[in-house]
Amino acid sequence: MKKLITILLAGCMVLALAACSGGASGGGTQASTAPAAETPAFATVNAGKLTMSTNAAFPPYEMTKDDGSFEGIDVEIAGAIAKELGLELQIDDMDFDAALLAVQQGKSDIVMAGVTVNDERKQVMDFSDSYSTGVQVIIVPEGSDIASVDDLAGHTIGTQRGTTGNIYCTDEFGEENVVAYDNGLTATQALVNGQIDCIVIDSAPAAEFVKANPGLAILDTEYATEDYAIGLGKGNTELKDAVNAALQKLIADGTVQSIVDKYIKAE
Repeated sequence: MKKLITILLAGCMVLALAACSGGASGGGTQASTAPAAETPAFATVNAGKLTMSTNAAFPPYEMTKDDGSFEGIDVEIAGAIAKELGLELQIDDMDFDAALLAVQQGKSDIVMAGVTVNDERKQVMDFSDSYSTGVQVIIVPEGSDIASVDDLAGHTIGTQRGTTGNIYCTDEFGEENVVAYDNGLTATQALVNGQIDCIVIDSAPAAEFVKANPGLAILDTEYATEDYAIGLGKGNTELKDAVNAALQKLIADGTVQSIVDKYIKAE
């Protein structure tokens, strides 16, 4: 008899849970992409969406197309992660340090903008596993007397505001010798105009800026090598775990590498 009562009670609990689950689904179109029996263990800033803050002036990781939409490595990886999570990707474009701040303040779920993991940022945000490696390089005008990292002292160095390149150069050469710009494109224009002597920036966007501006060159030397990862709000373990699970699946099945290969051609 006890066994029969236990089975009946278990059945009632299943029905009750199913009824609760159905009521919580709302009417969101994106929620239907997830299995009906599973409720996401994480919350997002906007229901049914994965909100990504970025600085869409960092080719080939994020760029703005002529029609105002976005493309690039980070954009496609974020889109693939959102799809794995049954969410719609929403992209908010802003200055780089504002994009970092947005995730810290809970205004975005993730930040992707060629974001490097370092100890300073770990204090104010969490990070996913790494999905790409970035190399800091030096852009100079052709014929420059700067031939290596050792020659940077005494020169005016352009960087992108809030980036590790800006942090490294300020620490090593002094704030008075470093000029921070809102994005790499503005820094490149300043170099072309002779307002600065060089730029320290990631290799992938550096290649794009040099290609678009004859007379500039990238030194055959690395300033620093770093890991790129997805930034998340501090302590948001549930979302971090979900993003990591999706990211690892996309790395394992070759999706991430195919996206990188699409934008960065092998030499």
